[in-house]
Amino acid sequence: MSTLSSLTRPPRTVLRLHRATLWGALAFLALMTAGTAALRRGLPEDGDVPGTLYSTYLDYAPVALLALPALVGAFVAGPLVGRELEGGQHRLAWAQSRTPAQWLTARLVTGAGLAAAAALALMGVFRLGAPRGYTELMWPDRGTYEAIGPALVAYCLLAVAVGALTALVLRRTLLAVAVTGALTTAVLYVLGSLRWDLVPLDTATGRGDGWGHRPGLPFDAFWVNQGVTNAAGERFIERHCVPERLPGHGCPADTRVTQWFVDFHPRSHFWYTQLIECGIVLALAAAAGCAAYAVLRRRTP
Repeated sequence: MSTLSSLTRPPRTVLRLHRATLWGALAFLALMTAGTAALRRGLPEDGDVPGTLYSTYLDYAPVALLALPALVGAFVAGPLVGRELEGGQHRLAWAQSRTPAQWLTARLVTGAGLAAAAALALMGVFRLGAPRGYTELMWPDRGTYEAIGPALVAYCLLAVAVGALTALVLRRTLLAVAVTGALTTAVLYVLGSLRWDLVPLDTATGRGDGWGHRPGLPFDAFWVNQGVTNAAGERFIERHCVPERLPGHGCPADTRVTQWFVDFHPRSHFWYTQLIECGIVLALAAAAGCAAYAVLRRRTP
């Protein structure tokens, strides 16, 4: 029991130091939950004021969730770690039978726990507000993709590690906050742009130009590429190959259409992509965390 108490006491101390921020976050979460429940319960019609608010919520709520990792990183790089380093309060903690590694571990554990809880809570609020079937239809969209899978939690954990590392390296609160936000957002953007290359595409084909019914395509599939092929199997976009167009505009010599094709990701690829992306992000988080401990050891007398 004493061992457990010694392990949990430092995070409790950190939580106590930042209780005002935590109460503010809880109040914001409660307000968001109440507002979302009110919008969802009314099921407003399109065109009226509640309907406009509801559609605006569905458009912007998942996108707003993408800002959460940057906010988490700013909190860790600023009040949680950076401010203590810049103000010298860390020396007092180190003098009270706490080693530098224990001091950093308490802040990483606290930050990771709060980040994961915040991400899961906001994801739950979004799912509460989304109508039935909405997330299934919008699953590949940025924001919605992160809000219905574990990727958002992984990015928040990365932000914790990056925030601690930048605070230890820079030792300037505002600079560390800015750099953490930029790095976290950059990783989120780059991996978001590459995520659909992590899993091989499925391809559906059929005879004709494809303007009619396309059998074999799931209704909720994410289309990546589409077009037609000629007898030689060369792909091109039919509407680009008309007499008015200049020659050489991506058109083969034989433009007679034999088949249509669609490259797509079915809904089942969602979890494959999520797990691969989470693995990459968590590996980056682990590397940043290890680097933070290395910097701490090197700068500790």
